[in-house]
Amino acid sequence: MSELLEMAKKAKQSSVVLATLSTPVKNNVLYESADALLDGMDMILQENQKDVEAAKEAGVKAAFIDRLTLTEDRIQSMAEGLRQVASFNDPVGEVTFMKTLDNGLIIGQKRVPMGVIGIIFESRPNVTADAFGLCFKAGSAVILRGGKEAIRSNKAIVEIFQQTLQKEGLPKECVQIVPNTSRETAAEMMKLNGYLDVLIPRGGAGLIRNVVENSTVPVIQTGIGNCHVYVDESADLEKAARIVINAKTQRPGVCNACESLLVHKAIAEQFMPEIGKALQQKKVEIRGDKQTLALVEGAVPATEEDWATEYEDYIISAKVVENIDEAIAHIRKYTTGHSEAIVTENYTNAQRFLNEIDAAAVYVNASTRFTDGGQFGFGAEIGISTQKLHARGPMGLKELTTTKYIIYGNGQIRE
Repeated sequence: MSELLEMAKKAKQSSVVLATLSTPVKNNVLYESADALLDGMDMILQENQKDVEAAKEAGVKAAFIDRLTLTEDRIQSMAEGLRQVASFNDPVGEVTFMKTLDNGLIIGQKRVPMGVIGIIFESRPNVTADAFGLCFKAGSAVILRGGKEAIRSNKAIVEIFQQTLQKEGLPKECVQIVPNTSRETAAEMMKLNGYLDVLIPRGGAGLIRNVVENSTVPVIQTGIGNCHVYVDESADLEKAARIVINAKTQRPGVCNACESLLVHKAIAEQFMPEIGKALQQKKVEIRGDKQTLALVEGAVPATEEDWATEYEDYIISAKVVENIDEAIAHIRKYTTGHSEAIVTENYTNAQRFLNEIDAAAVYVNASTRFTDGGQFGFGAEIGISTQKLHARGPMGLKELTTTKYIIYGNGQIRE
């Protein structure tokens, strides 16, 4: 029996225990886990530093290092995220409706745990804490398979959670980290039907595509973010500049960062040189169409591939468009369905954009960086779903449960 299959069997057994835990017990474990994270901060930071040094030696890009790096503040945020999850209403057991049929049957529907959730992710060790907190509160065991770059950090965090679980008399296998980060373990995880109830990939386009195309376990697709900001002819240009700079540079290595800028031709001569200079001051490379190249000194020609690329880096594609129709058509062609924004003072154009752009989050006059469970007031999230079945947008506690029908009878039989 493979190591991963053994882990899956233990997770399945643990999920039975988890499904029956009361809300106070779950909340207490989460509060204790938050405290344990802070108590173990020095150990986590030491292990994380080893990961960061190895990644730098391997020559990975700066945005990747940023995602990988933990600090005291980030660990504090991880602990606070667990406390927030503990403070939220427990979705498990919620009765969504109940009615009495003509034959006397009482039929209802209530929320229940998924069972065992698998998560394949890349270089963000904070995902380990978010995933444990959300899955545990939602009553499901979780198997985590992170990338090799963060394996020391992930193992340290999971070890702390497992010690807390055992201290509280619960199976440590409620949360597990796959120690082998080879492609073979990822492929095996995608075939664990009968053990995993759902698989969630978090990472770049290649990882997500691989899971979606090869998994026989049901998948919730998350995270690919080729996000656009369209600056309309009626835009407040000072407002537009703040939004574009924030959306691109506040944290470029995440899925809700802006990757493509579209500017109406009526304001391009005024706005493009200014925003180009501002982006370049932030070390952003601009890849543009012919009109952008003429207006922005130092910009380089964009290829067809650029319009469809999620850079996760200090790079942005930029294009001057004839009107809102071309902007909408361009976004429809290249969007990954994550987050799209318009900057405009025209109400009609704002409403058109909201109605005609098909994405999990559509903004008027705000940065795409807000697409986040915490920013939306949901607390920690397991990812941003870009599909349309079961969940869409930031996935919190509710999206990590399923439902079942409950029926009360008094001897009724079907005629």
